[in-house]
Amino acid sequence: MRIGLNLPHYGSLTSPEAVTGVSRAAEALGYDSLWTGDRILAPLRPSDRYPGGDGTMPAEMATYLDPLTALTFAAAGTSRIRLGTSTLNAPWYPPVLLARTLTSLDVLSKGRLEVGLGLGWLRDEYTATGVPWPGRGARLDETLDVLEAIWDAEVVAHEGPRFRVPPSRIMPKPVQRPRPPILLAGLTPQATTRIARRADGWLAVGLPLPYLSALRQKITTEAERYGRDPAGLRMVQRLNPRLTDSPVDPARVPATGTLRQIAEYAKAAGADEVFIDLTLTVTTEDQMLDLAGRFRDLVRAG
Repeated sequence: MRIGLNLPHYGSLTSPEAVTGVSRAAEALGYDSLWTGDRILAPLRPSDRYPGGDGTMPAEMATYLDPLTALTFAAAGTSRIRLGTSTLNAPWYPPVLLARTLTSLDVLSKGRLEVGLGLGWLRDEYTATGVPWPGRGARLDETLDVLEAIWDAEVVAHEGPRFRVPPSRIMPKPVQRPRPPILLAGLTPQATTRIARRADGWLAVGLPLPYLSALRQKITTEAERYGRDPAGLRMVQRLNPRLTDSPVDPARVPATGTLRQIAEYAKAAGADEVFIDLTLTVTTEDQMLDLAGRFRDLVRAG
């Protein structure tokens, strides 16, 4: 199982020094990947409840760097570690500009990009970006169509209900061919079908193990129905616990628990890759790197 670490690009630890220091240290620790999420605002009166805990968005999320800028900054100070988004909320971005930014990151990092896309959960962010909340799934599908056309075709052309690209040459192409890996998030039937039909993997989150296993099996079954080899679909799982010093009731893991409990959950979940977000626990870079080193040892032991 590969392991990754969330960059300190949101919360109190956010700074250029932390992004640079943690990314270089994670590479030196033998981590396989670095990850960022996507948040643009923290509304005073949210339109939707946060999908975790008591439904309140963590206060740390009021401070948030742009995810692709943070990854580009990390790429400049590293040479091997892969760079992923979990998740970039694709409907907020014009797909041609999104393709240019993602391609630039893949080129500048020499082919280390993992493109993780989703829909988000907060209607307020759609309001703020001027994007309709209804039809967001169809918008994501068409965004994927445009991205794939730009990354694959010598002459790019697209005519769709939301976007039009006149016949054009759009260069450069990504280093990774035919394109960077596309990982999609989601738990709904529509999301799992989209993953099974066209993604390279599923961006999972910390769920009760029976539910997680059932969703993964559903994606596998649907992939076979679409004539795809499910062995080629990776599961990359994000864990963002509030760590405790003493063990908690196993039913509360992985939302909270000791580092050992979180590591044991990660091994039991059976993901192809797991990455841990320590932002809800740490306040210093040293704390983050100490926990990252211990998590690495726990996951890779036995």
